[in-house]
Amino acid sequence: MTCPHLWRTCLIYARLYFLFSFVEDIFEWKIIDRNKKGVRIDKIDNFQNKNVPILRFRTSIEGPCIPERFATLVMDCDARKKWDISIAQVYEAYPIYDLDKANIMLGPKLGDCSRLGVGYCQTKQSVVSPREQLTLCGIQDFKNGGSIIWGTEMEDSENHLFPPGKRHVRARTHIFSITLTPTGPQSFDVEYVLQLAIGGNIPGFMHAPVVTKAVSEMFVYAKKYFAGGEDSELAKYIIAKKSLQNVLQNRESILLPH
Repeated sequence: MTCPHLWRTCLIYARLYFLFSFVEDIFEWKIIDRNKKGVRIDKIDNFQNKNVPILRFRTSIEGPCIPERFATLVMDCDARKKWDISIAQVYEAYPIYDLDKANIMLGPKLGDCSRLGVGYCQTKQSVVSPREQLTLCGIQDFKNGGSIIWGTEMEDSENHLFPPGKRHVRARTHIFSITLTPTGPQSFDVEYVLQLAIGGNIPGFMHAPVVTKAVSEMFVYAKKYFAGGEDSELAKYIIAKKSLQNVLQNRESILLPH
């Protein structure tokens, strides 16, 4: 990403988002479901007067806590198609590669920024017409091995960043965060918070059921994915990552004077 204005905008959004995220939980969440699959769902209606609810999903997952793989379930199109039948395309349109600068601007209290950029998302024609979004997203890693995967919709002033072509109804993610917290070597807790305005003429009371269905389907897939096995996609990823780390470590040791 080379546009200085966009860079500043991204970092301002990110910092404001995290300042909000770390505020003490003084809000009155209402429990709307505690199902047999181990998922608790809470809600606040009309949060921040956005006319749509904010929903919070909490569950526990068996398997290694690998934040970048959990983020892939949302940010990678091929991975997302495995649980989201409505997705047409999702990709990182404007990645920020200078993460050192991002960490300096965000400050040390907000973890280590391992990914940051603006993504584009489009859904297919279904019961409703296609929707599209332009979202600032990032990943913050913490010393305990946990992470926050977060996002928020870009303002209309940045609409020039949309890809060329026909425009669709704009859905807006006011707040999106997935907090991953290790609870053991092979287990972690997940808290998914989402306030999404679907856009168009969808009545307000329909937002919560639509979001609940989508997140529940993601949790079902995530639990199978992280449980995995020796021949699973996750296991192959872990082996490949360790191999790469070993190669880099050996290369550094060769370059060091003895």
